[in-house]
Amino acid sequence: MIKLFSLKQQKKDEEGSARAGGSQKKASAAQLRITKDLNELNLPKTCSTEFPDPDDLLNFKLIICPDEGFYRGGRFVFSFKVGPNYPHEPPKVKCETAVYHPNIDLEGNVCLNILREDWKPVLTVNSIVYGLQYLFLEPNPEDPLNKEAADELQSNRRLFEQHVQRAMRGGYVGASYFERCLK
Repeated sequence: MIKLFSLKQQKKDEEGSARAGGSQKKASAAQLRITKDLNELNLPKTCSTEFPDPDDLLNFKLIICPDEGFYRGGRFVFSFKVGPNYPHEPPKVKCETAVYHPNIDLEGNVCLNILREDWKPVLTVNSIVYGLQYLFLEPNPEDPLNKEAADELQSNRRLFEQHVQRAMRGGYVGASYFERCLK
């Protein structure tokens, strides 16, 4: 009878240690997918990433420094927050740098179709990076968040370019103040 008791106790101990060993947090589907996306990330030379907390891959920053177009010489920081439903829902992307841009409002919201209605789970962080970079090369006045900038881009490109430069140097465009964001 003593042997039976010790076998039961041994089995209980094994189950307990298996549970304790198995209590390591399992990676969520979002964590697994973002890890894969980041490992396969192919950043253009004008982009880099920063991870404020190296253990948290679900929250990171993308820095875009365009080398051509209206925004050449600027440094724009975007925050990425990857939710638990990724890749079925797109990451939340905000521009942390105030910028005079038709597709980015003064609160940092970004108007990029793949971050909204055109998102599909097959898209990756790489797709978003290239989409954001393209917004700086070819701002889209047809789908604006900043209507004033969009109207100006369509009606007076020269004035739009002057306002972009003033905003990037740091200063007022209309009633809005922009911090300097030149490299």
